[in-house]
Amino acid sequence: MHAPSNPVATLHLLCGKIGAGKSTLARHLCMAPGHVLISEDTWLASLFPGEIVEVADYVRLAARLRDTLAPHVRALLAGGMSVVLDVPFNTVQTRAWARSILADSGADHALHYLDVPDALCIARLHARNAAGAHPFAASDAEFADITRHFVAPAAEEGFNVVRHGQLPTSDEIA
Repeated sequence: MHAPSNPVATLHLLCGKIGAGKSTLARHLCMAPGHVLISEDTWLASLFPGEIVEVADYVRLAARLRDTLAPHVRALLAGGMSVVLDVPFNTVQTRAWARSILADSGADHALHYLDVPDALCIARLHARNAAGAHPFAASDAEFADITRHFVAPAAEEGFNVVRHGQLPTSDEIA
């Protein structure tokens, strides 16, 4: 039996609190052949430098970016390219946006849920902030504010959920 010449593209989605390891997992997933990484943080930092001062700024600008990226992601999937969206799919609304991209695409999907305790997320956030390599540094108060909006994926949303426990960070791998 022959392998299909055009395997079905996969849209990889990431769900987890700040510091859970979403970006680390995204970088790992995009190492597979035929995968491309789209990092919301990278695009936001490049397109809107200095404009994200508080959580409301992020919400407004991320929505604009997602509206812009959606047709591009659909085109990549239609072309057989798998896409790793390093975007926090942490609410029912953001996951509905992903569902709209998947509609009629013929692509497969995986919603990677990083189920990590808050204490570990906060410790990783502190380390990330101290390193200064991430385009955005969130405070403990912002972590708490953002986390109160977090909604774990539910079965009725219809996603193929891949649950991950504590994954090592890039520094812990090295």
